[in-house]
Amino acid sequence: MASIDYLLHESSVGYAIFQVVHQADTIGNRLKEVQDANQDLSKFGKMVKLVNFAPYRGAAEALENINLVSEGVLSEYLRSNLELNLPKPSKKKKVVLGVSDKNLAGSIKAAFPGVDCETGETSEVVADLLRGLRFHAPKLLKGLQEGDVERAQLGLGHAYSRAKVKFSVQKNDNHIIQAIATLDHLDKAINTFSMRVREWYGWHFPELVRIVSDNHTYAKLALAIGDKKSLTDESLHDIAAIVNDDGDIAQAIIDAARVSMGQDISVNDMENVSAFANRVVKLAEYRRSLFQYLVNKMSIVAPNLATLIGEVVAARLISHAGSLTNLSKYPASTVQILGAEKALFRALKTKGNTPKYGLIYHSSFIGRAGAKNKGRISRFLANKCSIASRIDNFSETPSTKFGAALRQLVEDRLDFYANGKAPMKNEDAMKSAMDAVLGDINVAEPDGDVDMADITPKKEKKSKDKKDKKEKKEKSKDKEEKEHKKDKKRKHSDVGVEVSEKKKKKSKSE
Repeated sequence: MASIDYLLHESSVGYAIFQVVHQADTIGNRLKEVQDANQDLSKFGKMVKLVNFAPYRGAAEALENINLVSEGVLSEYLRSNLELNLPKPSKKKKVVLGVSDKNLAGSIKAAFPGVDCETGETSEVVADLLRGLRFHAPKLLKGLQEGDVERAQLGLGHAYSRAKVKFSVQKNDNHIIQAIATLDHLDKAINTFSMRVREWYGWHFPELVRIVSDNHTYAKLALAIGDKKSLTDESLHDIAAIVNDDGDIAQAIIDAARVSMGQDISVNDMENVSAFANRVVKLAEYRRSLFQYLVNKMSIVAPNLATLIGEVVAARLISHAGSLTNLSKYPASTVQILGAEKALFRALKTKGNTPKYGLIYHSSFIGRAGAKNKGRISRFLANKCSIASRIDNFSETPSTKFGAALRQLVEDRLDFYANGKAPMKNEDAMKSAMDAVLGDINVAEPDGDVDMADITPKKEKKSKDKKDKKEKKEKSKDKEEKEHKKDKKRKHSDVGVEVSEKKKKKSKSE
C-alpha cells in the first residue's frame, strides 16, 4: 500500500487539507494502544499538519457543497482549493490523497490525473486518520471559536435533512405506492367483512344469497331490508333501486322474504347486523373513490405506462420497484419477472425453469395469448413497459400518445401470433407518436413581425445553394480528371513517336 501524503477533511464549516507527517504502520493498527493514540491530541497532532483551511462563505454555500459531496461530485470551490494546495505530481511519484467518500475520490482522480485517492473502505490507515481528524477538528482548524463546529453541524444537518424531505414529498409516485397498498388491503378487508355479513344476516334471510351474488349489493340489501317481515309490495321500487333497477330481481327478493325459512331476529341483534353492514358499504364506497384517485394520479405521474398496461398493474410495478425512477432504470428482463423473485431464485437453486412473468401476468395481454405464446408476449410487453416508464420518468409534460402507440404494438403482436398478420415496426409507431406529440405543442412565433413562413424558404434556399456548390465541385473534379487522362495519353503518344523516329535513323545509318 502506498504511503498517504495528504488528507481531505470535508466538514460542516469548510474544506481542510492536512499533510501526513508521520504515518503509523499497518501492523498492530487494531491494538488498543494505537487506537488510544488517535484519541490523544498531543500524539495525533504530531502525525498531521494543517496545510489549508477554506471555510464556507455562508449557509447556502455549505448546503450546496455538502449536497455535491453526498452525490460524489467535485465542486468548483473544492477543485480550486486542491489545485492551489496540492503539489504537482512528478513522473516517478504520484500524490496520494486520503478521502472519506468513495464517489468523491473517483471524481478527484478524474479531475487530477496525477493524484491517487485512498478511501477508508480500502485502507485502514486512512480510516483511522480521518476518524482522528473528525475527533480533533475543532482544535486543529485555525480561526474557529469553541462551539462553532457543533453549531454548524446542527444547522447544516437540519438544512440538509429539510431539503431531502421536501424533495421526497414532492415525488408523486410515493402517493401511488401508498394508494395501491391501501387498495390491496381494502380488497382483502371488504371480502372478509362481506363474507361475515353473509353468514350473520344469512341466519335471518338465507334465500337472499342465492338471488344476489355481489358482496357490495348484498350488504346494501341487508342494510335496506333489515327485518324481512317489513318487506311488502310497496318496497319494490326501493329494492329495485339497489339492484340496478331490475324489477324481476326485486320481486324475487320480496317473494323469497314471504316464504323464507330463516329464523327470527331480535331488534338488538338486527341493530348490530345493520351497523356492521353499514361499515362494509362505506368501506366499499371508499374503495371506489380511492381507485378513482389512483386513476387520476396515474394519468399525471405515469400516463403512458397506465395506458399500456392498466392503472392497477402499473401502480403495482411502481410500488414493487420502489419508485418510478427505479422502474425506469430496470432492464426489460427485470421488469418481466418483477414480483416473481421467489420463483426465480428457487428455479436457480434447483436448476429448473425460470418464471416467464411476474406482476405483468395480471395484464389482459397475457390472458389473451395462447399457451405457447405467453412467454413471448410477456417478454414483448415487458420491453414496452420499460420504454413507457422511461418516457414517463424523463418527460416534462404528461402525454398518453406513446402509451397508446405501444399498446397498439402489443395488440398487433398478438394478432401476428394468432393470424400471422405482419405487425407495425417499432420505429414507425414511435415516429408517429412523436409527430402527434409535436403536433399538440403550439410553436411560439419569434419576436417581431417575422413569420415562420418567411424563415423556411431561406433554409430551403441555403440547402439549394449548398447542393449547387457540391455539384459544381464535382463537375470541376470530373473535368480535371479528364484533362489529366488526356495529358497522359499525349505524353505516351509523344514518347512512342520519338522511339519510332530513333529506330528509323538507326536503320538509315546502317
